[in-house]
Amino acid sequence: MFNWAKQTLANVVGTEEPIYGPSAIRSVAEDAKTTPYTELTRDDLKWAAMESTCVETQTFYFMSDSGNLAFVQVIYSNVAGIRTTCQFNSKIFYPDGSKPHLWSSTPLSHTEFSEDKTAFYATDCALELSEDGKTYTIKSMNDPQAIVNLKLTRITPGFVAGKDGKTLFGTDLSHPWGSMRHAFWPRCTAEGSIMTKDGPVDFNGKAFFSHALQGMKPHHAAARWNFVNFQGPTHSAILMEYTTPPSYGTTVVSVGGIAKEGEIITAGCSCSAKHLKTKQDTENDWPEPTEIKFTWSGTTKDGKAVEAVIEGSLGDRIDRIDVMAEVPGFVKKIVAGAAGTKPYIYQFSPHNIPVVLKLKIGDEEISEQGRLLSEATFISATE
Repeated sequence: MFNWAKQTLANVVGTEEPIYGPSAIRSVAEDAKTTPYTELTRDDLKWAAMESTCVETQTFYFMSDSGNLAFVQVIYSNVAGIRTTCQFNSKIFYPDGSKPHLWSSTPLSHTEFSEDKTAFYATDCALELSEDGKTYTIKSMNDPQAIVNLKLTRITPGFVAGKDGKTLFGTDLSHPWGSMRHAFWPRCTAEGSIMTKDGPVDFNGKAFFSHALQGMKPHHAAARWNFVNFQGPTHSAILMEYTTPPSYGTTVVSVGGIAKEGEIITAGCSCSAKHLKTKQDTENDWPEPTEIKFTWSGTTKDGKAVEAVIEGSLGDRIDRIDVMAEVPGFVKKIVAGAAGTKPYIYQFSPHNIPVVLKLKIGDEEISEQGRLLSEATFISATE
């Protein structure tokens, strides 16, 4: 009874959850043992737009042939079914430090979804999926400092881990109280630009798309995150990994894949992100990674063993985001009640250090240099 009361309170005001242990989570990795991944259909890309507590995002990452780096994102947030808010974010990175990153975050008004839930609309904003399910167009005029007009087309199938990509949370997993799902388009081409006060910034080149649904309070589901987006001339490697708080047994859930044009080489949950070396951030005591090792393993459709690794120095971070300083007020209210929650995101994109994907498919060995955007997020203690 006390646990139930604590859970109810946690759901509404964001306090810390009781310790349920690892039995209160069913990782998508369980599903992936028999079905490593499932290719996406157009229907799999519908917005869930849940009526209970959730954060749902569609995020598009761009690496242009001219060297530009950016992401744009729509966030749909619901607090306990009481209030729904939507936000459009964009960020242009300048990894060489030539000028400050251009960050834009604007609340959206008059939001609605298309009848089939694949398109999102708001005043001065439209995010649409083509009829053939292969192309997104993203347009936003919400911020005159960053007018977005971008198009992204997948050149390889999209996927979720397991059958439906879902990790479930709850003491009765047949009636879970929370969920987490990630769907990816690992390798895409992009065209278009973001208009800034200094003129248009071109994003013709490569791209990656992630659709994430956290069907619960985000800081209840995850205490830490690692994110990897590697795009090379012929191969892409992506990875999303989170570690739950102790309330769910400090469980690590990883989803990732390796792709090339036209095919997923391997995908599923047999991947990991390790911080080989770290340094204490003097401002918040988080262990900022300085050297990493990202690994993927699996098999191709025709049964060949696949192993892949990216290992080395991250160089200097390109940004550190104090999430509480950036997030809209309504998210702050959810998170502020959680003891010991101090979320920071560290972003890396080595620009003067070669990043190499080493890939082995059967007896074939491939070494490919490419571009990396990586994030390490710390939200709360895992001990």
